[in-house]
Amino acid sequence: MKRESDAILLRIFIGEEDEYHGKKLYSYIIEMLRKEGIAGATVLRGIAGFGKTSHIHTTSILRLSTDMPIVIEVTDTKENIERIKPKLDEIIKEGLITEERVRIIFYEGNRDKAVNN
Repeated sequence: MKRESDAILLRIFIGEEDEYHGKKLYSYIIEMLRKEGIAGATVLRGIAGFGKTSHIHTTSILRLSTDMPIVIEVTDTKENIERIKPKLDEIIKEGLITEERVRIIFYEGNRDKAVNN
């Protein structure tokens, strides 16, 4: 079965070494989003990137950086995204967030078949 709906996609750009309350920031954000009942979020670790300082972070063996770029993609309804944005404002001290309207196409398989296999 296929369902479609409109949604909002947030992309949160932070550094791998960023922390909040002694915990990795990306981990703290993901846990907060789950507790808030957000539909979905994924953490992606970049292999190279730079931000406002123009300092290039890369996994190259010649220039190994421990502070790699992290992107957290968050997708949910406009109402749920608006609800969590003030929480993100409190948590994120340095970074970038982009927001765009997206169309979600959600495929639901036969759950009975998946359980029986």
